[in-house]
Amino acid sequence: MNTLISQRIVSPLGELYVCASARGVCLLEFAGTQRIVRESRQLERHFGCPITLGENEHTRQTAAELGEYFAGTRRDFTIALHPVGSDFRQRVWAALRAIPYGATTHYQALAATIGHPAAVRAVAAANGANAIAILIPCHRVIGKDGALTGYGGGIHRKAWLLAHERGEDKHSTQPLPL
Repeated sequence: MNTLISQRIVSPLGELYVCASARGVCLLEFAGTQRIVRESRQLERHFGCPITLGENEHTRQTAAELGEYFAGTRRDFTIALHPVGSDFRQRVWAALRAIPYGATTHYQALAATIGHPAAVRAVAAANGANAIAILIPCHRVIGKDGALTGYGGGIHRKAWLLAHERGEDKHSTQPLPL
């Protein structure tokens, strides 16, 4: 029987909502966004079960590793992930996970990385459909001209995450005003 467990995690960027199946994390979003409602419903339909509050090994590990990430002592995550999406989206998300900590890329380069250089818009859509923030680092995708582009958690959070990963202490040691 499928089970989906959710837990809230406190972070310098506000509360995060993590949801995991028995296989791994399938959702990590910022609390207070409309994305949570839509993505939670999609997961419940996909898995055929409701999401219940609680903890499992994956939600506990997510809380611990995010704590280390925000403290500046973790650059790579070892949490098992269970993203839900098409094969194409899975390939895009795998490419996102390969972007090194503190580095950025743009959609055209990401499309070339997965072997579909003409699929820039499809890659952008897959990036936008990422339901596992931070762990699948879609915040590391910026405009080709270096400008910050959209982010489901808000551009202010994207800017904070990038500054944090660059070691800009003035940005990463203080919580965001929400």
